[in-house]
Amino acid sequence: MGSKQLKAIVVSGNKRPRAADPERLSDLEQRVFELRKDTWKDWLMDIPGRTHLRPCYGCVSGCFRKSYKAEGGRRFKFFCQAVHVYWEIPQKYHDNWQEVSLLAIRLCDRYGLDTTVMQPLIAWLTACYQEGILGEEDTGLPLSRIGSKEFIEALTRKIALREGFGDLLAQGTIAAAAKVGPKAQKLLSASVLTSASETRDYDPRLVLTNAILYATEQRRPINQVHELTHALWMWLNWTQGLADAFLSYEDFRAVAEKFWGSAAAADFSTYEGKALAAKKIQDRAYAKESLILCDFLWPIIWVRFAEDHTGDPAMESRILSAITGKEIDEAGLNKIGERIYNLQRAVLLRQGWGGRQGDRLLDYLHEEPLQEVFFDPDCLVPGRNGEIVSRKGARIERTDFEKLKSEYYELRGWEIESGLPTEARLKELELADVAADLKQRDLLR
Repeated sequence: MGSKQLKAIVVSGNKRPRAADPERLSDLEQRVFELRKDTWKDWLMDIPGRTHLRPCYGCVSGCFRKSYKAEGGRRFKFFCQAVHVYWEIPQKYHDNWQEVSLLAIRLCDRYGLDTTVMQPLIAWLTACYQEGILGEEDTGLPLSRIGSKEFIEALTRKIALREGFGDLLAQGTIAAAAKVGPKAQKLLSASVLTSASETRDYDPRLVLTNAILYATEQRRPINQVHELTHALWMWLNWTQGLADAFLSYEDFRAVAEKFWGSAAAADFSTYEGKALAAKKIQDRAYAKESLILCDFLWPIIWVRFAEDHTGDPAMESRILSAITGKEIDEAGLNKIGERIYNLQRAVLLRQGWGGRQGDRLLDYLHEEPLQEVFFDPDCLVPGRNGEIVSRKGARIERTDFEKLKSEYYELRGWEIESGLPTEARLKELELADVAADLKQRDLLR
């Protein structure tokens, strides 16, 4: 929409939509509430006296989303990754650090700056200053006061208005590092994960399935990488004997078989089953996003209050059927997701993605050993038969990654050598017109 200078779509009217089968939808709503009760209990820090739980309008169960009041009594969101954009550094600076951190979130919102890009950018600037690569005269920024209110105000303003050094930073951290020099580029791997300069969190060296998800998307596909990694997080809590932890390895394996296609998807020590898991996660994610379903409640993979702690992969299709009156099953909904994903692939190819050559990770993921991940500092994962192993020191070997891509392309019905869609698969997905367009551009096999 942005490329067409479209800012918003407004719908006016006074009629409330009504489900085709309200009674069935009400029953499903109750079931979702039962399955999702206390799903995110005690997740995300709180600021006593400032933040309060506040679910989104119409949410069936709520999560850890919070809000707080600031200027003029206006209420602002306190939620997930955005919280961390300027969280740790101010703690070392002064006593009023929490208010400075909250201000940083609001500044990013007001200027329209992506916090998942800003967070690693600030970390990179800090490292460059500490290493003597960048100084205040070079940047026009108060680098000696990183962590202060003055710094975050100056940084966000300069980037948003493209003032001075801010014009370079506005191009992204990777582009900025390339201009600054090789020493600055070496510091990127500590905080940047994607070619879009986004934050390093759900590292594919830890979660091999995520390697395909990151490589085939132009931006960090957070709704996809959450699916498997959140389940891993729950399993980690169980291995540590934390209070209220419930997802055992047996549960995790059952989830892998039901949602990701095989028990092998629960073994993080091998590439086996990872291509199939990636495809299933992507198809389901695109269907879920088209239904505008929240990433923290859907899909219902694991359940706190259930005998086997596994969820229901068909719930979304049942809800869609109740609302529209047109029956669709899990496989049918996932095929819609696959169709959407193939359409996006076609758009990316037209824009120069490059097929197999475009499906790549940043070099350091192949070259540098994994040291830690924010939620798993010891890099512990389930191995074969549930054995607890560590992936600390692991790299994604290029030969293994290319084999993984080949397996993935075959599952997608694309040409293995080029990673380009085939006419047969696109027609099967009712995308014959898209196939014809790609054929004219020599982007179809």
